[in-house]
Amino acid sequence: MSLQVEKHPQPYWNPYVAGIGLGLVLLASFVVMGRGLGASGAFSSLVTVGVQAVAPIHVAHNEFYSEYIGDGTKSPLKDWLVFEVLGVFVGGFISGSLAHRVTKVVEKGPNISTRGRLLFAFAGGGLMGIGAKLARGCTSGQALTGGALFNVGSWAFMMMVFGGAYAMAYFVRRQWQ
Repeated sequence: MSLQVEKHPQPYWNPYVAGIGLGLVLLASFVVMGRGLGASGAFSSLVTVGVQAVAPIHVAHNEFYSEYIGDGTKSPLKDWLVFEVLGVFVGGFISGSLAHRVTKVVEKGPNISTRGRLLFAFAGGGLMGIGAKLARGCTSGQALTGGALFNVGSWAFMMMVFGGAYAMAYFVRRQWQ
């Protein structure tokens, strides 16, 4: 006879407690690493390694890539942001597993197909990636790090992110109703 235990998802954290925790992580990153949080730099490092594998001469003569290659003695994949992003993925998986929230599901409204939802998510992620490069930082770097440093450009960026999201929500909200 086997005893089966039902696994119910744990409740989400209180957002104020989670916000304080995130603030402490940001403070710790300044104290320990001497810089704030961000994710787009990790993806730029990954792209640099890929382009360098295919076209090393192009990378050596390109100003954008030279920022990530440096003097060539260290791999861009050894940048601390790469490990930060890997930690976010691993930590998110562990947290979701412990809270019994790891499932294979596509969350969507009743008026959109799974394929349409994934297409919108991919397009939105691509636009955010382009915006992150144009803004010289992702929402993590701009909002958390730049906002904590009272960078006016970061505050303007976040106001535009929220404004753009609310404006776009008008056009796509029927997909969720």
